[in-house]
Amino acid sequence: MTQPTQRREIPKAYDFASAEQRIYKLWMESGHFTPKIDWSKKPFVIIMPPPNVTGQLHMGHALTIALEDLMTRWHRMKGDPTLYLPGTDHAGIATQVVVEREIKKDGLTRHDLGREKFVKRVWEWVDQYGGRIYEQTKRLAASCDWSRAAFTLDEGPSKAVRTTFVNLYNKGLIYRGERIVNWCPKCMTALSDLEVEHKEEDGKLYQIRYKMEDGSGEIIVATTRPETLLGDTAVAVNPNDERFTKFIGKNAVLPVLGRLIPVIADEAVDMAFGTGGLKVTPAHDPNDFLIGERHKLPIVNVMNLDGTMNENAGPYRGKDRFVTRKEIVEQLEREELLVKIEPHRHAVGHCGRSGDVLEPLISKQWYMRMKPLAKPAIEAVRDGRVTIVPDRFSKVYFNWMDNIQDWCVSRQLWWGHRIPVWYCAKCGGETVSVTDPTMCSKCGSSQIERDPDVLDTWFSSALWPHSTLGWPEKTDDLKYFYPSTVMETGWDILFFWVARMMMMGIENAGDIPFRTIYLHGLVLDPEGAKMSKSKGNAHDPLEIIDLYGADALRFALTTGNSPGNNMRLNESKIESSRNFANKLWNASRYVMTNLEKGGSPDNWQWPPTPSHLEDRWIMSRLNRVTLQVEKCMAEFQFGEAQRELYDFMWSEYCDWYLEMSKVRLRAGDNAPLPFLAYVLEKILRLLHPFMPFITEEVWQSVVTYMPRSFEKPELLMVAEYPIADTSLLDDRAEAEIGAIIDLVRAIRNLRAEFRIQQTQPVEAIVAAPDLRQVIEAEADAIKTLATSDPVRTVDGAAPSTKDSVVLVLPKGTVTIPLGGLVDIAKEIQRLLKELEQLDKLSAGLSARLNNPEFTSKAPEDVIERERERLATMEDRRARVKETLERLG
Repeated sequence: MTQPTQRREIPKAYDFASAEQRIYKLWMESGHFTPKIDWSKKPFVIIMPPPNVTGQLHMGHALTIALEDLMTRWHRMKGDPTLYLPGTDHAGIATQVVVEREIKKDGLTRHDLGREKFVKRVWEWVDQYGGRIYEQTKRLAASCDWSRAAFTLDEGPSKAVRTTFVNLYNKGLIYRGERIVNWCPKCMTALSDLEVEHKEEDGKLYQIRYKMEDGSGEIIVATTRPETLLGDTAVAVNPNDERFTKFIGKNAVLPVLGRLIPVIADEAVDMAFGTGGLKVTPAHDPNDFLIGERHKLPIVNVMNLDGTMNENAGPYRGKDRFVTRKEIVEQLEREELLVKIEPHRHAVGHCGRSGDVLEPLISKQWYMRMKPLAKPAIEAVRDGRVTIVPDRFSKVYFNWMDNIQDWCVSRQLWWGHRIPVWYCAKCGGETVSVTDPTMCSKCGSSQIERDPDVLDTWFSSALWPHSTLGWPEKTDDLKYFYPSTVMETGWDILFFWVARMMMMGIENAGDIPFRTIYLHGLVLDPEGAKMSKSKGNAHDPLEIIDLYGADALRFALTTGNSPGNNMRLNESKIESSRNFANKLWNASRYVMTNLEKGGSPDNWQWPPTPSHLEDRWIMSRLNRVTLQVEKCMAEFQFGEAQRELYDFMWSEYCDWYLEMSKVRLRAGDNAPLPFLAYVLEKILRLLHPFMPFITEEVWQSVVTYMPRSFEKPELLMVAEYPIADTSLLDDRAEAEIGAIIDLVRAIRNLRAEFRIQQTQPVEAIVAAPDLRQVIEAEADAIKTLATSDPVRTVDGAAPSTKDSVVLVLPKGTVTIPLGGLVDIAKEIQRLLKELEQLDKLSAGLSARLNNPEFTSKAPEDVIERERERLATMEDRRARVKETLERLG
């Protein structure tokens, strides 16, 4: 702690561009981003979801960082040793695609370079561009411990990956087998089920005749992929389907190739789909593969890895799969084997990277057995050791984990964690080792060759909470910071990543990886659509920061944000947040200007003890809001905490207390000064996790006006977060000032309704017996705030004339004589005309919203906009009616 320094003014306008760079440098140099291990204290830990090393900051990252950093800053200010650990992911497919695109400009492929040279080129690319996401992250004020920044291909995480693979292999939880995989012919790799993007497309359903060898009839089958019939090894029918029982056990003639294939019975065949007959292609369909296993059918793969047909495709060898489809349909038509073609809308799997249609293919891959690993991860959530926020996602988590399938972990790429398995040319054995072996572990031969594949990127990501802290070594970081406190990420990667981290953390480190899973929603555009570059609706966070500042973007993203719910972002929301920052800046300048005029603060009592009603009120409201914010933060209701602070700073502090204090200050009473200073300084602390840059900048100036007894921390970032003083809660002061505010608002609303000029005072006759003393004491403030003069109080009902309006207050009435100010008859006519127009518009909108023709076809955002319009109209109608009633 240091004493306040020489007074420092702040400029007229906030220059966020220069302030943000300067302040971040100050934070970095302070060393406070790096926590010290203190075994007597429980740390707060967030491990950042690692963005792709190829990545550029997008709105999803910005929301993630805003939420994670506000939690981090809050806990740091509460005095917890706080670790916010950053990192990046090598992003196997994404990075390889980027570099392959680069070398293609030179007319090269990765195969031209060879594996070693290609991987070297990727590392050069990563060294050149991989750090840019960190620099962009810093622009959002992320208070990460950069000294612990990790990369999934660093030595530590790499050792963790190999150790995990070897341990799971030795336990029989990793195995190699032939299964149907999701194959991308463009990326030339298998993908896990979670990486498949299913898109609804208008396709075709082809009905094809499979004639019996003995001429006894035919079975018509329906398929969306006629090119795969070249790999058919059976026709299946449901044993309960009376249409086909006579064919079971016979042979059918495979169209095009003329091969004989058996007709089999299997209950998996859906009698209601298509024709009830099913062509069975075990090498090209996951369900057919299972049927093939049950009936011991041969597996015939007819497709190369690049999506062309192979030698098993007969005359179609070497042709593209979609060309083959077209030509086979033509051949079937010529041979009168095509019954008909029907339009068929269905979900088609696509590669998320290349956009290519995926091909289900039989392939030998490495798999991880998931059910044994899922069991303890399910129990950890069920018994409450891990909490999912919001809780509704627990049901989704259990459903997926209870039905989990084995995970294909191998990828046919060159960039990534290479699978630590070596095959022996002599004995055919497998050597699985953490370190590179020189000989076969089975026979001792030196003729060993490493598996060419790499592991799925999510494999290393699953180890992130413990691999970044040193596991498998027993480091102090691992002992102190594991398990982490909160895993914060989007709900859309609950299965990709969160569930896998749960399983691998318990398996490897012997404990849950985090205590709370906080899932945020997606950032949508103003119409409710998911943001994407291809749609042209994606906001660039860096451009927004350049225009409005990082605080405005962070505040906009977390305004109204609630766990698990998607949010819409538009420019007006960002502008509103920028306006809030400006309000804070201008209020702070006003306070400091008055503190400068007020002389030395060393005569103040500190902290100040309130006696005047307004001071008691603002101190009570400050402490009540502090209590509420603490509760919201502890319950992960950050949007609600932010709303409380917004309303308190903007309305209660600026619009009411600050304006009330002006009346006293102009009268030469400096008593409000310590309260203006004290409450502002607390507001800056409360707001710091949400708006770190501007609060730090203002705070550094505000504290220079404090008395000597105020102990100034080095930075707001490490100042103590406010703790409510419940002894200052004052229900009576809140009620009395609340009544004054109601009175002023009523008069202001009347002035606005009747368009009375601001310079024109109105008389106010108040009948509120319980508040008479308060109103008389605050008469000067009421006169100033409501432009009302005189302000009179009466015991009974106020005298009323035909030219006066009576406003009903929660605890009394106020009568406003309008004679000479307003033409009452004219006003009544104007309001009646407006009411008539509102009635018509409201009726039309109601009819539209009650029309099923509109609500069934219009987009949801259009319907919601119309509902909002109707609600606004109804509110205005009610106010016009109320005014007319007052006018008699």
